[in-house]
Amino acid sequence: MTVPPILVTIGLLCASNVFMTFAWYAHLKTLDNRPWLVAALISWGVAFFEYLLQVPANRIGFTQLSLGQLKVLQEVITLSVFVPFSVFYMREPLKLDYLWAGLCLLGAVYFMFRGRWGL
Repeated sequence: MTVPPILVTIGLLCASNVFMTFAWYAHLKTLDNRPWLVAALISWGVAFFEYLLQVPANRIGFTQLSLGQLKVLQEVITLSVFVPFSVFYMREPLKLDYLWAGLCLLGAVYFMFRGRWGL
């Protein structure tokens, strides 16, 4: 059984976004008492694993999707990972603004994918 390339792309992008979200923001909570250079070096180490997933995801995805579609897909996944991260890990309040941002991204998905899959 072969997994469709778009599903592989989505899975890899989801995993890569978890790494990148931690690389970009976790140091604000866990390394807040360390110099920024230490936080940057640790974040770069975490981001390395993100790139090991993101680069193949984009290469696989580009066989089925346009560059614009890949970018919009990435943004939807980014927000889908960021909201739970900010609420559960960073203990930020859940804001209605996340819903509005998500609705805007749904509009972007519609326009980027409307010629594909009958949208």
